[in-house]
Amino acid sequence: MDVPDRLARAAGDGDVAAVARLLSDGVEVDGLGGDGRSALDLAVHAGHVDVVRVLLDAGADPRQRAGAYGEVTPLGLAAMYGYVDVAELLLDAGATTGAQGRLNFPPLVLAATSTEHGRPQMVDLLLRRGADIGEVKKGRTSLEWAVAFGNVRMVRHLLARGATPTAKALSEAHAGAERYAKAVREEQKRQEKREAYAVVFAALRAAGVAG
Repeated sequence: MDVPDRLARAAGDGDVAAVARLLSDGVEVDGLGGDGRSALDLAVHAGHVDVVRVLLDAGADPRQRAGAYGEVTPLGLAAMYGYVDVAELLLDAGATTGAQGRLNFPPLVLAATSTEHGRPQMVDLLLRRGADIGEVKKGRTSLEWAVAFGNVRMVRHLLARGATPTAKALSEAHAGAERYAKAVREEQKRQEKREAYAVVFAALRAAGVAG
């Protein structure tokens, strides 16, 4: 295991002492481990706030690529997982709230859509720190993304925080309702088929068919 890999692994494990020791020995703070991910990336992914603080104090870049494929940034990861304390450290160190990472998604969208109910506390933090509630990504605002995901709690939360209730959001709601209705109809058809075959099997067995 090479030295940058040891730093990345220690960070991912939350081993503050080992991280501090390796940094004091001169290990490059943003060096990549064997899986191509940095110490900050792995520490943020695991929510190790104390390790994140040590790495940022040592000069780790808060705007670097993060995630298994470099698809987001450390702030994007924190937004997805709801690590508010970690996100605050990253923002204090210079992370920005606009679209970022290889996928170019705003952290606000990630916070609004990453779970069934989103991350309300993270949304509030990002808005306090300058995130644009009306920023558009792939043709949708955070509110429109939340509507598309059917996330009732987050829709209400964003509206309460000043999101504009657009015609597109209403259209997304209609489309989502139709998708759900279609899924219900298809499940009803499958259930009817299952019941029909149960009757067929019973009739065959009653007629003396073995098996």
